[in-house]
Amino acid sequence: MSLAVPSENGKPLRGLLDAFRSVEKSLWFPIGVVLFLFVFFSLATDSFATIRNFTAISGQAATLLIVCLGATFVVLMGSIDLSVGAIVLLVGAGSVQILNSFGIGYWVLPLAALLGGLLGSINGAIYAYGRIPSFIVTLGTLSVFTGIALTLLDGRAIQFTAPGFEQIAIGQFIPRLPNIALWSLVAWAIVVVVAVRTRFGRYMYLIGGGEQVASTSGLPVRRYKIYAFAISGVLAGLGSILAVARLGAAGPSLGSDLLLNSLAAIVVGGTSLAGGVGGPHRTLIGVLIIAILDNGLNLMGVSQYLQMIIKGLVVIAAVLVSRNATQEAVVK
Repeated sequence: MSLAVPSENGKPLRGLLDAFRSVEKSLWFPIGVVLFLFVFFSLATDSFATIRNFTAISGQAATLLIVCLGATFVVLMGSIDLSVGAIVLLVGAGSVQILNSFGIGYWVLPLAALLGGLLGSINGAIYAYGRIPSFIVTLGTLSVFTGIALTLLDGRAIQFTAPGFEQIAIGQFIPRLPNIALWSLVAWAIVVVVAVRTRFGRYMYLIGGGEQVASTSGLPVRRYKIYAFAISGVLAGLGSILAVARLGAAGPSLGSDLLLNSLAAIVVGGTSLAGGVGGPHRTLIGVLIIAILDNGLNLMGVSQYLQMIIKGLVVIAAVLVSRNATQEAVVK
């Protein structure tokens, strides 16, 4: 979004109106959904609109936001990554083992990012060089990564023994804001800059807008496909180790809800599954919608099964809106 400069005649109102007009029209709908959910749940339950609950929401949404940021690039270029939850699980399982065996403390953070990047690169290489649809590739690696992780965990939760490690997630450099939420916002700001100010970001839009045209124009499409999946893996790895620090352990259920929630947040935020439209700046809004929806429904006592139905319907509705806006077939 670029803010318009007030006109020379000094009318600030015109400058403000220009600024509002410069906001992408498709952003108003998800922003309106956030406001609607906030008002609805505030009226439906007394415990929603409280500082304590907002702190809880920020902590719960942080992992989802970090994971979604990388996956947004994959969707932006017209592909899909179904393995992000499995990468989170495998990186979490491996990181706990490393923490307990070697006691390296905070050095496990870059190791988790590297492991996630390696797993993402495997996805990207198979997709780019094997010429297999990304849906099939990541569906297969989802099963492989999950199986390896459950083998490492032996089907049970493993706590880490590194003293003070949990403070990177549950500590509060800023009062009422968990550190994990702070790191997620920093990651969001960096990724947005990458998307709008770097060659990589521009190429993601170009590939998503028309892969054949981008390839004919001389863009190294295959290489940037691998880059996109690698970045998705890096951020999934970082989200994983922060989630482990927040929970105090890695268990079989780690990342189990990220497959549906990440895809829902990306699409609801306004990134089209057809590619070329959207970006990580919109993903933050989508994550807010999913996080508020989860939290509000839990406070109202809605069953987990009904919540799954509601979120599934939200995803379908969001895809229909996205397809209507782009007038393209969603096939990738």
